[in-house]
Amino acid sequence: MRVVGLMSGTSVDGIDAALVALGGGDRDLEVEVLNFCTVPYPAALRQQILEICGGTPLTLAELADLDEAIAEAFALAAEMVQQGYPRADLIGSHGQTVFHRPPTGDRLGYSLQLGRGDWIAGCTGITTIANFRAQDIALGGQGAPLVPRIDWCLLSHPTEVRCVQNIGGIGNVTYLPPQREDPEGKGVMGWDTGPGNVLLDLAVTELSGGKFTYDADGAWARQGKIIDPLVEHWLQDPFFQQPPPKSTGREYFGLPFWQRCRTEAAGLAPADLLATLTEFTARSMVESYRQFLPQKPQRVFLCGGGAHNGFLKERLQVHLGEIPVATTATAGIPVDAKEAIAFAILAYWHELGVAGNLPQVTGARQAVPLGQRWIGQR
Repeated sequence: MRVVGLMSGTSVDGIDAALVALGGGDRDLEVEVLNFCTVPYPAALRQQILEICGGTPLTLAELADLDEAIAEAFALAAEMVQQGYPRADLIGSHGQTVFHRPPTGDRLGYSLQLGRGDWIAGCTGITTIANFRAQDIALGGQGAPLVPRIDWCLLSHPTEVRCVQNIGGIGNVTYLPPQREDPEGKGVMGWDTGPGNVLLDLAVTELSGGKFTYDADGAWARQGKIIDPLVEHWLQDPFFQQPPPKSTGREYFGLPFWQRCRTEAAGLAPADLLATLTEFTARSMVESYRQFLPQKPQRVFLCGGGAHNGFLKERLQVHLGEIPVATTATAGIPVDAKEAIAFAILAYWHELGVAGNLPQVTGARQAVPLGQRWIGQR
């Protein structure tokens, strides 16, 4: 089956679109990436999304317009990635997260992804699966992360303990025990580790006066000095002590957290502040491993936009010591396409009736197929 996977993460960089050929089920899953592209949001739409994620209020009419504008951008990305290829059978669209609230006590979580699946199906004529997080949340789960089951199918190893660290706006990790010791994947773990690119992007945007929106290869941060007492102070945030299952978003590690960091780092040169934020981001991931993993990984794979940040990768390697740090590309999974591929797979599994979530990861009461389905016709 040919499936288009669509994803835009918390960095709001643009829409990643992957066209993949899928076969098999879960453990015998077959994946061939046919095409991939990233379609940037129009500048005004991206700015509006960032403002909404930052807490700017909007009316219901404005929400409806934004929902449809995002859906239109996603539908365009779906069409672009199919150019020159036979028509896809299915679309899996994650949509654009604009709000995420983890469950607390007896209160269910809430996660809002804009980009109407029904609109995409109607526009493209291709049956579309979207709203992937809702069913897991309805069962008491975090609704995130949803990729660990896919990581188990694609990146686990017969004898090696592995971690897959996604570095989008928010970071999340998947722990993969060796297949021979755990053939059913019951020991797979995963959680949000905290900030990925989000604080760095906010800092670069402000410190450059809007000239840049990210630190390419970590070049700016590499010129600075790391202020360790600040890193240690920020690592005392309660989120890092909270055991999994756990998830987070820009609501927690977005603008308010950046403003706190900027205030507490007052007087630092921009390069020093960026170096310190990069170190904090790397340490938050590694300390998470040390606290919550049952054993050290023998290899760590990076994916997401942050995998291109050479300085961040260097700092991760420093703190992981002899544990090799590579990208998922070395295991055959393209770094930038990985999340879009994942939502193509979740849509495919929805059609097969295969569960997409892992209860031990999200905290849901059971494993279930994920997403809502809208039939497309032309």
